[in-house]
Amino acid sequence: MARVGLIGVGNMGAGMSRNILKAGHELTVYDVRPEAMEALVPAGARAAASPRDVGDTADTVFIMVLNVEQVKAALLGEDGLLAGLKSGSTVICTATIGRSQVMEVAELVAKKDVRIVDAPVSGGAPGAAAGTLTMMVAAENETFAASKPVLEAVGKDIYHVGEEIGMGQTVKSALAVLIGTTYAGIFEALTLAVKAGVAPEMLRDVVSTSVVGNFLFRDTTENILSRNFKGQSNIGTMYKDLSLAKRMASDCGVPLFAASAAFELFQAGKSVNPDEDNWTIIKILENIVGIEIKRTE
Repeated sequence: MARVGLIGVGNMGAGMSRNILKAGHELTVYDVRPEAMEALVPAGARAAASPRDVGDTADTVFIMVLNVEQVKAALLGEDGLLAGLKSGSTVICTATIGRSQVMEVAELVAKKDVRIVDAPVSGGAPGAAAGTLTMMVAAENETFAASKPVLEAVGKDIYHVGEEIGMGQTVKSALAVLIGTTYAGIFEALTLAVKAGVAPEMLRDVVSTSVVGNFLFRDTTENILSRNFKGQSNIGTMYKDLSLAKRMASDCGVPLFAASAAFELFQAGKSVNPDEDNWTIIKILENIVGIEIKRTE
């Protein structure tokens, strides 16, 4: 049994927390929202008073927040995580914050003689709840091996993508490019077919058995047909991931033609419906062509 901490118990962190507890580990959680922590207490978690309090009681700490600013806020200061962690402890950054940003975080952590694991994830809230996240892990071989039992509590497919901190975020940005452009294709295909008179269920069935009939297509289409636009994958997260990918591409001198177009769609969707999920973008295309994509059966 490991002494584990987790900072950031939102949709992702809450699911991860429950799976850490199910695996038999001791868990201390912290979130700026007390109610989010208290919801995990009946499952066996301890609610901390501050990030430092987490560090005082844990040897391995996940940070699952939105951006690098929140990561630094959790780490630094008199009540920060680094003030409580002992030398030799491990911070696992599962937040998607970008390659250059996680390297900055690694420098801060190293000053405390604390190890760091760069481990962004894919799978969303459903994957976090099921304990089936895909994890892109960058860490020294020894640190990866020591952390693997804890990583296995929250992830199913765990890839050691390199020893250099930042490689995890690099792979995640490449993945974000593919996911973002796939979303854009789904939205356009649905809009084109339905505007031309095809029942959306027919397009769903045909594409689902084709070479591109993947989970993302099926899940996105079902949510659009059900007009379910809240509670699963807030558009702000995908928008952030694409922003980070574009920044990394600029640093590397790599043009992103399709991803840039997808980014503009996500920018539009976030501006119009910032509290809804990724597929809220379909509403913008529906308004342009004068249709609504919903169940006809």
